[in-house]
Amino acid sequence: MKNRIAPIRSILGVIALMCLAGCSVFQQSGRPAIPHEATAGAEYMLGAEDVLIVSVWKDEHLTREVVVRPDGFVSFPLIGDVQAAGRTVEELRTDVAKRLTKFIPNPQVSVTLTKLLSYRIYVLGRVNRPGEYTVGHTADVLQALSLAGGLTAYAAENDIRVMRRINGEQYVFPFLYGEAKKGRDLEHNILLQRGDVVMVP
Repeated sequence: MKNRIAPIRSILGVIALMCLAGCSVFQQSGRPAIPHEATAGAEYMLGAEDVLIVSVWKDEHLTREVVVRPDGFVSFPLIGDVQAAGRTVEELRTDVAKRLTKFIPNPQVSVTLTKLLSYRIYVLGRVNRPGEYTVGHTADVLQALSLAGGLTAYAAENDIRVMRRINGEQYVFPFLYGEAKKGRDLEHNILLQRGDVVMVP
């Protein structure tokens, strides 16, 4: 029995070393972990200047087009100001419905995002049209570079960086354009968040 246990322990030890080695390689890859709220799959968070339509079923007087103000709030009849910035459309809808229950029994509320005007990204450096871009939909790095007219002849295409600030902390993500245009390393072609800066040296 002891003779059988020894080889098993040896095998488990090798597997553990392989896992540790793999983790070490991943950590040394230079790509920082993306916080949960910054991942591509995260839901869109409302921001200032976004336009929405808020309506209550069977009550046309409670149908309004609202704009998220610079302070992050929207105004709606009966309930006044409601926090919108930093929330999803569904979170806003739930809050509005909850507040309206003080005035309307079981209100059926719908919220529709009609214009994404807060979604601004910046493309700087060696591109043909550097600057700020207001995009009516989410965009990835390749799409942002396309908006900026593509790279200039002297751009360092495999040294592009995406800079993102989350809760006061700066994150930098590499983007290898030379590899992406060959269909490789496409996991670096991340969806950009509001305020992201794509820097092309």
